[in-house]
Amino acid sequence: MPEKPQISPRTLAEKLFFEGARQMAAELPAEAERLFRGALAAAPDLAEAWVNLGLVLEQREQDGEAEACYRRALALRPEIAETHVNLGGLLARHKRLDEAEAAYAQALRLAPDQPGTWSNLGVLYASMRLDDEAEACFEKALALAPDLPRARFNLGVMRLRQGRLEEGWAGLEARDWYAGLKKQLRCPRWQGEPLAGRSVLVGYEVGHGDMVQFGRYAAQLKARGAGPVSLLCHPALKRLFATLAGVDHVLGFDEPWPEAQWDVWTPLMSLPYYFETRLDTIPASLPYLKTDPALALRWAAELPPRPSLRVGLVWKGNPRFENDADRSLASLAVLAPLWQVPRVCFVSLQKGAGEDQAENPPPGQPLLHLGGRMRDFADAAAIMAGLDLVIAVDTAMAHLAGALGKPCWLLLPRYQTDWRWLEERTDSPWYPGVMRLFRQTGPGDWQPVMEELTAALQTLVNAAD
Repeated sequence: MPEKPQISPRTLAEKLFFEGARQMAAELPAEAERLFRGALAAAPDLAEAWVNLGLVLEQREQDGEAEACYRRALALRPEIAETHVNLGGLLARHKRLDEAEAAYAQALRLAPDQPGTWSNLGVLYASMRLDDEAEACFEKALALAPDLPRARFNLGVMRLRQGRLEEGWAGLEARDWYAGLKKQLRCPRWQGEPLAGRSVLVGYEVGHGDMVQFGRYAAQLKARGAGPVSLLCHPALKRLFATLAGVDHVLGFDEPWPEAQWDVWTPLMSLPYYFETRLDTIPASLPYLKTDPALALRWAAELPPRPSLRVGLVWKGNPRFENDADRSLASLAVLAPLWQVPRVCFVSLQKGAGEDQAENPPPGQPLLHLGGRMRDFADAAAIMAGLDLVIAVDTAMAHLAGALGKPCWLLLPRYQTDWRWLEERTDSPWYPGVMRLFRQTGPGDWQPVMEELTAALQTLVNAAD
């Protein structure tokens, strides 16, 4: 029998590479990784396979190996701008900011007309608080591609942080994460036209905190003449949002759709744009959420007796949030200086991340852990009703305290501080009179914040005596 023709190593490598790319597009990273490794075993100089293997390894959170792959690809083909962009993105995520800047700059030297790279560099500069440089990058990206959503959105977020809300809300409208919701609806998206009694569905945002902060705008819809207003929300918010002014019907997104749909729908975070919210027109009448009195009475029985000052603590957020490592505390031990203040009882409001620490607090940090028993945000609100103060990192619990009119001391990171807390302020126009901001002065350095926080707590105790 005639022998089968031999496949050259290069041909085999290319075949495995293209099959790996297909598996990668099908979101099968393990299989894609196997195929790319096979391609490189056959042809170690195949730069494209090193790049794609790096992308797959990033997806699988193996960033050290991914970086090595990108650098191997660049050693083979340094003229490929996109590889520099991939490396820059990885370095930026690990806060190796100078290296990331150099990677993006090299990509732009090779391909200066790539708007996405200019936008990425703008985000990096904004993270470094180099706003003038960031603005120049975003403007360059938009000059090259006027409708580039990423650049418009990123510039909008920076404008919001700067307090330039008119430009900021307009940029925020470039976000495009509502496709799944839109597919389920038969009604058009509201574009700010007169409502005149029309029924409105307010669509949910990803974050619980976004929902709590912007839920206040339901009442603004009513004031503009809307008919029945339905609010789509996370199941954990449904009981709480039953108290929200302006909402006729609260629907959990895990529920079936009603037979009759609405005249129009709108994302919740589009309402500040259409209502032309500025710093001096934020609808900030507090409280705009209420606690169930019977639920509050039930939870009050769990709290320690007076005369102790009751302080709720939240030191960790959702670990899946992109900036969680910066906003969350490494552990409950970071808050240890607070226990130096006498006549204070600390109550844990942690749910999920951090509960293990709350159940076994460090020596010298006695803690009443109630967070693990909370079913939803209505329970959290009921517990807060019996507290004197909430101390929290930047999570939905801070927004909940503010919406309830409960005094809240918010701990903010220096790196990528969320736009809604503006710049350098120690208060918030979103929660006037109740929110006090404690900001890091250097990235990752909580010690000065703890010193300031402890002194403030001692002052509060002295005033209560």
